[in-house]
Amino acid sequence: FLQVLPPVEFACVYGSSLHPSNSDKTTMTDYIIGVADPKQWHSENLKLNKHHYASWMVHLGGERLITGVADEIGVGVHFNPFVSWNGKLFKYGVVRMHDLLQDVHYWEKFYLCGRLQKPVHIVVDNLDVNSTNSVNLRAAVSAALLLLPSEFTEADLYAKVCSLSYMGDVRMLFAEDKNKGLVSAEVISHEDVKHWIVVLSLICLPILDIQVKKIVSGQFDLFHSMYKPFLEEYEAKKLLRLSSIANNQIHISQDCDLSVDYSLVSALPPSIRNQIRMKEGVKEKLWETGRPISDTQSRVRKETANCLQRILRRRVMVSSARQVVSGLLAVGAVNASRYLAKKVAKAWKSWR
Repeated sequence: FLQVLPPVEFACVYGSSLHPSNSDKTTMTDYIIGVADPKQWHSENLKLNKHHYASWMVHLGGERLITGVADEIGVGVHFNPFVSWNGKLFKYGVVRMHDLLQDVHYWEKFYLCGRLQKPVHIVVDNLDVNSTNSVNLRAAVSAALLLLPSEFTEADLYAKVCSLSYMGDVRMLFAEDKNKGLVSAEVISHEDVKHWIVVLSLICLPILDIQVKKIVSGQFDLFHSMYKPFLEEYEAKKLLRLSSIANNQIHISQDCDLSVDYSLVSALPPSIRNQIRMKEGVKEKLWETGRPISDTQSRVRKETANCLQRILRRRVMVSSARQVVSGLLAVGAVNASRYLAKKVAKAWKSWR
């Protein structure tokens, strides 16, 4: 499929098409495509594949409008869905390489980094994003461990990693597969979250502890190969203890003391670390020494986990809301209705 597009710096396939047992011929193959200059790339692609784009964007502004909507309204990604080629359907999202790498390193928008925390099949990687993504995967493991209890399974860990990018996702409100998302019922602070975000989050509260069963069970081996090096690294650092259980799964235990918390928080992106310190109100000395001052260890862990959830929920909700609006504009009324109908049908089938 990439042969019909202008040259790209990075491309990966993601989503349900990677599911080993997926036999649905109507499933779109999803791509994320990274390019140096989106405006130039869309200009070239319009000459080759004008029919991939919504007609109103082509006629009213071309590549300038396409990149403007993606950058100013969305989170820097322009999607072209329902592209037919060689008897199959494709959807591809085009992003600036700088924006992709920024999200992988810093989780500023927590959009593409969340996608790359799950199994993907990389087909073009001129800038070695696969190696760079190790920072993202280590941070995802650390965040998941902070949100998990002292005892859990390997599948629990991967489900928690998956859930990071779905917490607060506005798509979960109306048209998503029920096995795909997890929204925790942790109390949301009304002081540091804008009113509309609070309202949307409260709507999601009835969806309690729904693990990402479909993704994890269908791609368990892929998750294992992605995260095994980090589990072994954390075991060597005495942060985890691993033991085998039935079905070749791993049982994991962790100490929830402050030294472990410190190590896990240290692996998170800088802006996340700084917000956790500020919002918890824990003295700087606590993180420098790893020793408790007044709070018990369990209380500090709980406060850290709650704070992390609020930060990620807010980032995901803002980014997903922006991308929903951008996507509706980008695909046009017909494709938007078609895409929404497909999601609703999938959600209904899942809930039944």
